Amino acid sequence: MSASTPATPVPANATPSEAVQHALAVTLRGCDELIPQDDWQKKLMRAEATGKPLRIKLGLDPTAPDIHLGHTVVLTKMRQLQDLGHQVIFLIGDFTGRIGDPSGRNTTRPPLTEEQIKTNAETYREQAFKLLDPEKTELRYNSEWSDRLGASGMIELAAKYTVARMMERNDFHDRFHAGTSISVHEFLYPLLQGYDSVALQSDLELGGTDQKFNLLMGRHLQAEYGQEPQCVLTMPLLEGLDGVEKMSKSKGNYIGITEDANTMFAKVLSISDELMWRWYTLLSFRSEAGIAALKAEVAAGRNPKDAKVALAKEITARFHSAAAADAAEADFINRSRGGIPDEIEERNLPLGEGGAAQGIGVLLKAAGLTASTGEANRLIDGGGVRVDGAVVSDKGLKLAAGTYVLQVGKRKFMRVTLGGVASGDA
Repeated sequence: MSASTPATPVPANATPSEAVQHALAVTLRGCDELIPQDDWQKKLMRAEATGKPLRIKLGLDPTAPDIHLGHTVVLTKMRQLQDLGHQVIFLIGDFTGRIGDPSGRNTTRPPLTEEQIKTNAETYREQAFKLLDPEKTELRYNSEWSDRLGASGMIELAAKYTVARMMERNDFHDRFHAGTSISVHEFLYPLLQGYDSVALQSDLELGGTDQKFNLLMGRHLQAEYGQEPQCVLTMPLLEGLDGVEKMSKSKGNYIGITEDANTMFAKVLSISDELMWRWYTLLSFRSEAGIAALKAEVAAGRNPKDAKVALAKEITARFHSAAAADAAEADFINRSRGGIPDEIEERNLPLGEGGAAQGIGVLLKAAGLTASTGEANRLIDGGGVRVDGAVVSDKGLKLAAGTYVLQVGKRKFMRVTLGGVASGDA
């Protein structure tokens, strides 16, 4: 990889313009670290002086078939910087995905198949463009240059870093001292991610706080290859619906960006008032001044639910449409008043043995609305089960043949026909 053209230096005594100060403030909004901040300011000043946009990179390995709101924190930052006129590069790690990122891992990741990578990569592209302007986004795949490295190129790359420095990384250090195996190919991951920055000649790379080691590797390798080192921007990990753990599908505290509008809206409304402001900072495109004004109104007595509804509508509109967000709000209001949504899942379920009426607990479990009859009974005790809009208080309730709307909690509905041909039967 050849060295880049030397950057035009910024005079040491130059004063940043208002536009540069604004761009710096946008960059810093909600971030964990900007490394080094002075260098980024100089890059912004140079871009203003030359009219040449900066190259801003975000790489994601297609390790799962979908993206949740937690993944969109860095994408939101990318869009904010894109709106400032800079060139954003959405990099899909179809090559590095074959290795698997060891960050935060205590075991070696199982490799993905090429088919899995291909399928997930296409999904990532579609979902990323719900936030990024596709007309102004450079979409790249790191197999473009990694496949061409070959054995000699890989040896040259591996010679740019030492084993001692690699073992300073917390996850490698902990695994080594715990006697947990570390495969040699895992050492290649941060090197190859760093090489992406060389190949793309990036000025800034974004990632979560867990990516800091990999991001700094990009700076190191760019200097090794004679390029101006990129700056590094780390974004915090978004707390999930519980407000405690980071958003994760495995913890069940997530909002998938492909979820239907009604569910997405209702889930955002379920977060705490305190967490709401954190989400505003990391997920909203509302200005910091606008958020501060809204926060002041709430502090002065305005119902915080108003602010939460505004956030829910913004997020829902982003991944669906403004009309869908309005409809989701109306649906939520209807449900909160005990109403039944217009569109709900329908299933046919059998009656009891010999055509006997079916017990409510068994029915809720069969419908998939509860995991067990025990859970159904607990929900009934708590007033969390309705049939045709009426609260069920009797755990011994039995339903005869007919069609009923079952409701569990605020968001789970199903229209069940008892005594018809069971769903899935011929």
